[in-house]
Amino acid sequence: MKFGPVSVQNAEGCLLAHSLQGADRRIAKGTRLGLADVTSLQAAGFTEVVVARLEPGDLHEDRAAQLLADAIAPEPQTLGLRISGAGAGRVNLYATTPGVVRIESSRILGLNSVDPMISVATVPDFHRVDADGMIATIKIIAYAVPQTHLESAMAAAAGAIHVRPPAFRTATLIETRVTADTPSDKGRAAMSGRLARMGIDLSRRIVVRHQTGEIATALREAPGEILLVLTGSATSDPMDVAPEALRKAGGSMTRFGMPVDPGNLLFLGHLGEKPVIGLPGCARSPALNGADWVLERVACGIPVSSFDIAAMGVGGLLKEIPTRPRPRREDTA
Repeated sequence: MKFGPVSVQNAEGCLLAHSLQGADRRIAKGTRLGLADVTSLQAAGFTEVVVARLEPGDLHEDRAAQLLADAIAPEPQTLGLRISGAGAGRVNLYATTPGVVRIESSRILGLNSVDPMISVATVPDFHRVDADGMIATIKIIAYAVPQTHLESAMAAAAGAIHVRPPAFRTATLIETRVTADTPSDKGRAAMSGRLARMGIDLSRRIVVRHQTGEIATALREAPGEILLVLTGSATSDPMDVAPEALRKAGGSMTRFGMPVDPGNLLFLGHLGEKPVIGLPGCARSPALNGADWVLERVACGIPVSSFDIAAMGVGGLLKEIPTRPRPRREDTA
C-alpha cells in the first residue's frame, strides 16, 4: 500500500485518508473516491489530498478484518460466537450465550505479532460474559495489509476464542445460623442474582444450625447440581465446621483458602459428581469477589484445581474496603 499526497485529479479510485468537506458533500475518511467525489473536491478548491493506494497483493481493511474473524471463528455458533459485519476495518465478536470466555493467549499474541497493522483485542481469559456481550474486536489499523501477512495471522488465529456455556441448570444454597434467628436473605439474593446471569436456578431455601452433622445432612439431601454453603460464622480453618461437614457427608476437599481479596475464606470440594463451594462472607454482597471467579468456572464445567486457585493471586487484589474492621493498610502520616 502506498500512502501520501496526490493531486486531486489523480485521486480517483484511491482511499481518502482524512475526512474533507467538498463543494456539495462531506466525504468521509476511507471513502474510495469516485469521479463525483473528485469533482466535488476540485470545486471546493482542493488541489491535493492524502490518500491510500492499494497495490497488488494488498487486502482492503474490511475484507482483511472479515477474513481474520472467520479464521478465529470458522464455525461461530458452535463456539458460542457471533461475528459482526465489517466497517472501517473493524469486526467485533459477540457471545451468543452466557458463560465464560476462553482465550488462547499464545494464539492472540502470535497473530498480533505478525504485523502491527493487524490487531485483535479481547476480554481476559475466564471472563464471564452475558449473551450478546462483546468479547473481542478485530481492527486493521491501516487501510490495507499485505495478503501474505494476513494469511500468517489467520494461521495463528484458529481456535483462539470460544465461550464455555453453563453446564448446570440448578444449584442449592445451604445457609447456617448461629442463633435462633433466620439469617437475612441478603446472601441468598446476591447468590440468586449471580446464578441467574448464568441461567441457573436456585432451589428452595435451606437454613440449618451451624453444626457439622446438620450441614452434612443438608449436603447429602440437597437437590441442586451445584452445592453452595454460606455459613453464619466464618470458616477460618480447613478443619472448621463446614469443611468437616463436607467430609462427613462423604465428599472431599480440593482447596481451602484463596489468594483473592475479598474472598480468602473460600473452600472448594466435591460430593460425588456435585461441586461444592464454601462461600466467603463477602459473597453476601453482589460486588465482585473471589467466589465469583470460582463459581463461574464451576458453573461452566471448567475443572478448577488447587493450582488454578493459587494462580488467581496475580490480579487477585480486587479492591480496598475502607470500612473493613481490620483494613489492609493504615495511614502512616
